[in-house]
Amino acid sequence: MDRFKVVGGARLSGTVKVSGAKNSALKLMAAALLAPGKSKITNLPAIADVGYMAELLTRLGCKVEIDDKAGEVTIEVPEELGHRADYDLVRKLRASINVLGPLITRAGKAEVALPGGDAIGSRGLDFHINSLADMGAEIKLEHGFIVASTKQRLRSALISLEFPSVGATENIMTAATLAQGVTTIENAAREPDVVDLGEFLISMGAKISGLGSHTIKIEGVSKLNPATHATLPDRIVTGTWAFAAAMTKGDITIENGRVDHLEIPLDKLVEAGAVITTTENGFRVKMDKRPIAVDVATLPYPGFPTDLQSMIITLNSIADGTSIVTENVFEGRFMFVNELMRLGAKIQVDGHHAAITGIEQLSAAPVVATDIRAGASLVLAALVSEGVTLIEDSFHIDRGYPDFPAQLQSLGADVTRV
Repeated sequence: MDRFKVVGGARLSGTVKVSGAKNSALKLMAAALLAPGKSKITNLPAIADVGYMAELLTRLGCKVEIDDKAGEVTIEVPEELGHRADYDLVRKLRASINVLGPLITRAGKAEVALPGGDAIGSRGLDFHINSLADMGAEIKLEHGFIVASTKQRLRSALISLEFPSVGATENIMTAATLAQGVTTIENAAREPDVVDLGEFLISMGAKISGLGSHTIKIEGVSKLNPATHATLPDRIVTGTWAFAAAMTKGDITIENGRVDHLEIPLDKLVEAGAVITTTENGFRVKMDKRPIAVDVATLPYPGFPTDLQSMIITLNSIADGTSIVTENVFEGRFMFVNELMRLGAKIQVDGHHAAITGIEQLSAAPVVATDIRAGASLVLAALVSEGVTLIEDSFHIDRGYPDFPAQLQSLGADVTRV
């Protein structure tokens, strides 16, 4: 297993370029199943999860060619699709559940293993299953698989989500593109990744309105056509670099960073003492002093992202003052706190609240990455620790950050893969 070796004490300075969003690229690849022929996804991040999704699509009968140099993938989708997504791949990739909607609406059947991915909470699939059942699919759980079938074209439905689930919104939206009538999703997810997927579907010929709002309407069509689409920039990677600058008293210019996708996190960094200025194609984050502790509660978009919760806890662990971070999305997000405390952080967790008392500097110790974002946060924590930190299970970080050590090295950090 790879490990990251991080020497503490670096002040990050320079320019980084943000590539396409992991949470969008994988869903776009799955959506290509809706149209026979060649679709192309550009601005693709060079991460491990793209390879997992490519293998999954290949097993479903597609021909997939990844051009790492160009940052794009070409997916040739057959007229007759396979319908089984096995556990050996699905357990590695939570986004594999996004093949469910396209398969049931195009092939009329789907067998998708219950997914794995990051250990951040239960993330039940009831919203997906119940919504597709409302559209006429027969669904059951059998031997660890979601087994879905329909003898005729899916029908339209009015679907009101109890929670604005991103995955459920995406699966309903893709399934509804080829269903009969107009499907309405109320309390839909508003994340930029959902909008990006919707725009790709529209370019394929889908009829969708209300993207980015709480109500999305999809008018089913008889057929979709392959298309080419550029993945939007990754807002979580963008946020990671912004927090990295603030934590290390650094100065980082983030190319392709979208400030409009990170309004609340950037407001929190300004509250913590950072100076943020927009540039021609991104923005710059500069910090000249120790951060000031800030309170945060995670919420669905446009609220503070749960994927940046570990970053704000790490920032607060070295900030001046005390703070409360409240997790309202995934109950398992605090798993990484025990690892951060091994570096000397003073944190008390009570239910979905974490109380953090900032100290001036952390101290190096061996730690383990429990998920993608927690792993990246531990790297940043190691940068503001005294000594050398080894981070085990760094493969998690590779699933979301293209060559993280090399990018950190370009900013002046001493981070190596061992």
